[in-house]
Amino acid sequence: MENRSRRRLRVLLWVAGLALLFALYASGLGSNPPGFYLDESAPAYNAYLVAHTGAGEFGPRFPLFFQYYTDAFTQIGDPTQIYMLAAVFRFFPPSILLARLFSAFWVFSACLLLGLLAKRISGRSMIGVIVAATALLTPWFFEGRGLLLEPQFVPMALAPFLLTLCHVQKKESWNWLEVALLAATLALVTYCYTSGRILGPLLALGLLFFATSRRRLISVVKAGLLYGATLFPILVFNWRNPGVLTKRLNEISYIKPGVPLSEIVSQFVQRYLEDQSLTGLLLNGDYHPRHHVQGSGGALFYATFILAIIGLVIIIARRRRDPWWRFVLYGLAVAIVPGAISVEPFHGMRLMAYPVFLLLLTVPALEWLLARDKHKSDFVPSPSHEGEEPLWEDGQPFEPGVAEGVLPRVARLWILFFLLALTAVEAYRFQTVFRRDGPKRAFDFDVEYKAAYDAATRQSARPIYLEDGKWGPAYIHALWYAAVEKRPRSEFVHLAPGAKAPAGKVVISSSEGCQGCETIMRTGVYQVYKSL
Repeated sequence: MENRSRRRLRVLLWVAGLALLFALYASGLGSNPPGFYLDESAPAYNAYLVAHTGAGEFGPRFPLFFQYYTDAFTQIGDPTQIYMLAAVFRFFPPSILLARLFSAFWVFSACLLLGLLAKRISGRSMIGVIVAATALLTPWFFEGRGLLLEPQFVPMALAPFLLTLCHVQKKESWNWLEVALLAATLALVTYCYTSGRILGPLLALGLLFFATSRRRLISVVKAGLLYGATLFPILVFNWRNPGVLTKRLNEISYIKPGVPLSEIVSQFVQRYLEDQSLTGLLLNGDYHPRHHVQGSGGALFYATFILAIIGLVIIIARRRRDPWWRFVLYGLAVAIVPGAISVEPFHGMRLMAYPVFLLLLTVPALEWLLARDKHKSDFVPSPSHEGEEPLWEDGQPFEPGVAEGVLPRVARLWILFFLLALTAVEAYRFQTVFRRDGPKRAFDFDVEYKAAYDAATRQSARPIYLEDGKWGPAYIHALWYAAVEKRPRSEFVHLAPGAKAPAGKVVISSSEGCQGCETIMRTGVYQVYKSL
């Protein structure tokens, strides 16, 4: 009974500690980011509709993919976040803060799972804590924590897959439950974002690194076939709706019908190298203010990058025969592909898988920095396992540099202390700029639309007409704010392109101007007017 009480107390303390940590992590989300961007309103509104009607704004009940916007603005939304947020909106009233907390929770969880993965790889809790803390502080993740955008879920989709793979790769054969978990987590990666439909199959192909024996090859083939079955709904959807899933790729990529293959390859190589630019990685970050507060530094800390480079050297020099670390290097390489096939350099949202693998590279570095001093007398070769790395008596990989005393443990601990201190300094600087300048991004998060919406709803005329123009399909904001305020959908009419509202009706417009109208209010790029 006493042991059970202690276990309960320990669980309660862990839950309370994690809750406090999450509260600290999510602090400021009520005002930073400010407002709500239209690409956030779209999934939020569709999630609200699914929660209460089972269908999105367009199409059948419980669709595989969701249509956002209309006409030339049409995009396709992936199902993962919408259905998960719908489950939240089923029990809690919709709000911007709740949507941002939902996003922050999954980024927070991904960071903790990466720490758990680091602990399982290294067998050391301290390394798990350092990796989790680094992930939580990393600007790339931290700035994505409050955005209700599909890419921010990529780390959370990757973490369970990597945890499962880390577990099964130690076994000679994988049972059907393990194979199913691998396929399911790969499917989660595939269905969470547009780039996931590229990243998922590439990671599945990487499972071949573990096909080191006949039994393992059979396991890899089973996982591949089961994962392939999860792609069948995508193939059916694409067959029934030709061109729909590739529309967004055609808009953002240089890979188009009619473009010569040589030009595509040349562009890909150039873009692939640009997305590894240290300027974007360490100095400036993503140039979109929505994704990164300008002037706050890079997307990754210098200290994290140094650890990743040390880890990369250790893997190449000593662990290149280990299938797990080969896969990590492969994952690092393919994580850049979704960004490299687009025309924009260092687009942080399309590269959200990249920091996951960079953080994994820090694990060998931390293992080396924390390793105890050893002597050559402790070293025993492993003649019975030809081709494997030699081991110490305690079973750890042999590291000649440590054995020869080139860099004693005290020196390595000082290096680690310096890098952790540098992380703290960089985190402080980033947080200072982020919390000071983040709330100023009014234009980038459509802050002014709410003022236009409020001005229109104060008018007595109904319905209110919603006109799209140069500044995008802003009508979705009105529908989302109406859902938050529990206003009937019938109070709003979305105008078709070129259509005019009846005389005397109020219009919220994202066009640059209007003809034959009486302006009620201009705020930012939005206008509220009465049609004459």
